[in-house]
Amino acid sequence: MLKSILSLAASTALAAATLTGAAHAKDWKVALFASSAQNGFNQAIYEGMQRKAKELGNVETAIYDGQFDAARQYSQIEDVLAGGQFDAFIVVPNDTVGIAGAVAEVGKAGKPLATALFPIGPDLSKLEPQVPGVTTTVASPPADGARAQAEDVVKFCADKDPCNVVIMIGQRIYPFDNLRYEVYTKVLGEHANIKVVATGEGNYDPDKSLTVMQDILQANKDINVVLSNADQHLVGVEIALESAGRDVKAMYLSGGGAASVAIDAIREGRWDVTLAHFPRSMGEYALDAMVKKLEGKDAPAVIDMDKVGPLPPLINAEVLAKFPDFKGEWAQ
Repeated sequence: MLKSILSLAASTALAAATLTGAAHAKDWKVALFASSAQNGFNQAIYEGMQRKAKELGNVETAIYDGQFDAARQYSQIEDVLAGGQFDAFIVVPNDTVGIAGAVAEVGKAGKPLATALFPIGPDLSKLEPQVPGVTTTVASPPADGARAQAEDVVKFCADKDPCNVVIMIGQRIYPFDNLRYEVYTKVLGEHANIKVVATGEGNYDPDKSLTVMQDILQANKDINVVLSNADQHLVGVEIALESAGRDVKAMYLSGGGAASVAIDAIREGRWDVTLAHFPRSMGEYALDAMVKKLEGKDAPAVIDMDKVGPLPPLINAEVLAKFPDFKGEWAQ
């Protein structure tokens, strides 16, 4: 009798251990659909995913190159979903509105999806999921950041009349870039002393930005401010300014992304401010949310990077003095 009881207890314990082991052994596969896999920001998001995957120990990741092509990214999501190899999707959308159809297909298939950097849907100011299929949004409100940048330019221009501003945007065809541009021009347009003398499209590329800025400088000799949504743009802009013999330190240069190159330039007094983005942290948060959802746990619908990021949204020399060890989460 005792032998039977011990045998039953051992069998029960073995079964429990087997079930527990099976639960812990479950491997997940998560795909990142980058707006461009060659882009440093997207690469940093993927690095964050890989870090979190290593920490969790049961997650495999892969990255797909959207090549800054909305149609290509849409097709990639459809094709990968049809292949059935991945359990969850993370998207850095090229077209925050047009991608909704592919995202809805992911939702219908019962797979969780996170959008990183931008919300997906018609309202870029709303981080809460707007379309079926979006599980979690990991982003900062684009309009809020653009407004903070423009208001900082207003402060710099307070005692200058005119204060001549160049806006260097990514591509206005992108909904998020057009929104930023509209916010820039609205805020600056409320001040008679501020003149937007030129707008260039840098396409998130230093070389492209260099060429565009050289063209702008040929037609505009007196420039006080370059306001940009991307640090990559300012890399090219700075080279063009120096080549033209301009006093860069006397100007106001505002970028976006908090890339390590921007952090160094601000500490050296060459640039003035960068709008903070933390792509590595973004990737970690996004993957963690997807795994939580896959494991039947609560996953946050919104992760506002302005609230959870390691530094304030607008980074200048004063902020960096308080965070001397901060290097930036990506190169450029």
